[in-house]
Amino acid sequence: MADQRVAARYAKSLLDLSKEMGTLNSVKEDMDLLSKTMAESRELRLLLRNPIVKHDKKLAILSAIFSGKVSNMTMRFFTTLTEKNRESALESMGTEFQIQYNAMQGIQMAEVTSATPLTAASRAEMEKLVTKQTGLTDVKLTEKVNPDLIGGFILRVGDQQIDDSVRTSLRKMRISLQDTTFQQKL
Repeated sequence: MADQRVAARYAKSLLDLSKEMGTLNSVKEDMDLLSKTMAESRELRLLLRNPIVKHDKKLAILSAIFSGKVSNMTMRFFTTLTEKNRESALESMGTEFQIQYNAMQGIQMAEVTSATPLTAASRAEMEKLVTKQTGLTDVKLTEKVNPDLIGGFILRVGDQQIDDSVRTSLRKMRISLQDTTFQQKL
């Protein structure tokens, strides 16, 4: 939890600095690369959290991985984080940066899980639903397919969820039938 808060603060400062310097797009690409790298490398995450490994060694590893792939500003930012003993915050830094970047740009992220792939019409309907719910017009949908839903969809926007799946409807019906006791009339 503390690393999450630290990552949010550092992401905010990096976002503000990159906006001020006019390098927002390149830093966003760098943070996307950081998120992808952290998600794919368990060893790197463990290394950055390890208190036994010295900070200069962690910085050397980060430089070896990201040198030439990220901007100078991002490399300086990595240096600052390791000097301040905050390299463990890098694990969630990319995600926090993405969240704050989307908020700044007015982009709403949403996740739709359906039993079958969405058609263009249903995708437009989901975007319209998210726009109505949040007020933001720029919506990016992440689509997932889960045949266990039988039909319908589950829409997640931030920490809210709309579950309109057949599986959930059947589960609710089963629970209501189990709760109702049958009394035979003579």
